[in-house]
Amino acid sequence: MQDKFIEIAKNKKARFEYEISETVEAGIALKGTEVKSIRQRKISMNESYAKIIKGEAFIIGMNISPYNMGNRFNHEPLRERKLLLHKQEIRRLTGKLNERGFTLVPLRMYFKNGKVKILLGLGKGKAKYDKRKAIQKRDSERDMQRDLKY
Repeated sequence: MQDKFIEIAKNKKARFEYEISETVEAGIALKGTEVKSIRQRKISMNESYAKIIKGEAFIIGMNISPYNMGNRFNHEPLRERKLLLHKQEIRRLTGKLNERGFTLVPLRMYFKNGKVKILLGLGKGKAKYDKRKAIQKRDSERDMQRDLKY
C-alpha cells in the first residue's frame, strides 16, 4: 500500500530561523470543525512551537481559523493541541529539549492516508550572522541560475 501525501501548510520561516538537526512525524488531536478548516487551508503555523508538558507534547500558537459553516460548537483558533507521539519519542525529545537552545518547531502539515500529520523539526536558533550568510548564499545561487539561463 502506498502512502498518499497531500500538503496543507508549510512553515517557510522555520528553516531560515532555525538550524534543523532532526525531524519527527506526529499526529495531532483535532476537533471536527478544525479538520474542516484545515481542508480549506485556513491555517497559520508561523509563530507556533511544540512543548512537552507533564510527559505530553502540545503545539502552541498554531492558528486554525474557525470553520465558516460551523455553529456555536466551533473551535477556539489558538488553543493548545495535543500531539500524538509514542512515549519513548517524547522521552527522547525531552532529553534533547533540555539541552540549551533546542526548540521543537512545526515544519509542515499534511494529510497522510486521510489523517492530519505534522512534521516537527528539532532545531537550534540561528544567530544573525548565520541568517545573513544564508541570504547571501541564496542571492548568489539565484544570480548564478540567472547567468546560466542566458
